[in-house]
Amino acid sequence: MSIVTLSNHKTFVAEQGKSLLESAKSQDIVLEYSCRTGRCGICKTKLLKGKTERLQEETVLTEAESASGYILTCCQGALTDVELDIEDLGLLAKIQTKTIPCRLDYIERVAADVVRVLLRTPPNSGLFYLAGQYINVIGNNAVRRSYSIANAPREDGKLELLIRQVPDGVMSQYWFGEAQTNDLLRLEGPLGTFCLRESAATHLVFLATGTGIAPVKAMVEALARAPEKVAGKHIHIYWGGRSESDVYWQPELSGIDLTFTPTLSQANSQWPGRTGYVHHSLIADAIDLADTVVYACGSETMIHSAHETLIASGLPKKNFYSDAFISSN
Repeated sequence: MSIVTLSNHKTFVAEQGKSLLESAKSQDIVLEYSCRTGRCGICKTKLLKGKTERLQEETVLTEAESASGYILTCCQGALTDVELDIEDLGLLAKIQTKTIPCRLDYIERVAADVVRVLLRTPPNSGLFYLAGQYINVIGNNAVRRSYSIANAPREDGKLELLIRQVPDGVMSQYWFGEAQTNDLLRLEGPLGTFCLRESAATHLVFLATGTGIAPVKAMVEALARAPEKVAGKHIHIYWGGRSESDVYWQPELSGIDLTFTPTLSQANSQWPGRTGYVHHSLIADAIDLADTVVYACGSETMIHSAHETLIASGLPKKNFYSDAFISSN
């Protein structure tokens, strides 16, 4: 057994052969994470002291980062007592992940390659989650895929998903060819640490590509229900897609100061809006990045490029939160 000390002086016991992330979670200490497979980089932190062992490949880490002492807590276990340059997320400690049955309540095609799904959970057995988190849907043969919840918590417990079609994807075959209303499925959740944080920043910026708009939609709905929390703040949503048909949602919320900027990469000549990369639209608006917090969700390419560009342009490193979508067949 080894003792792990965080930068806010909290500690937990690391079990041999178990990742730092899982050891922490088993003791109600939640660290940043998303994919848990070493591919998204959300759980990256610097090892300040001690030795660890790699339990699975840290795909997203560069050689330079590894040489500088960075590790992924989902991939590394402790060999000795260690110190990490990371704090726990106390707001998530009381949220319990569970597996429950659910029914397919509604499904509709909202774009050529996207369906909107509504799942119905059993009475008194719904999920308690924070807007921005995701679930695993478990289909036939125990195949599971991760989807962000696209709505703030509802009184009826229903969960909205926005699901993109993956060519030859096992679950895509179900969603886009076999799914029927009232189908019985199972779900596991809530998962992930992508959620709203306390911040004094004046500007709250949401960057999304594709179905990465799902957790953004949920978080903005949550803010609209508690407008006092964002009084005096301006909310900006930048949503990137390829063509105009990819803009299948628009915020229709009152009580909050919000600007919505869809940005297309393959727009035709009649498109009146922004074109190019979604984070370039943010840069073009000349928002004071030093007084901004950014929540980014979507493709790995967008997340990494936006992070690099925005930090170089003046965004404080601690003010960038993300959830990268990792493709699965």
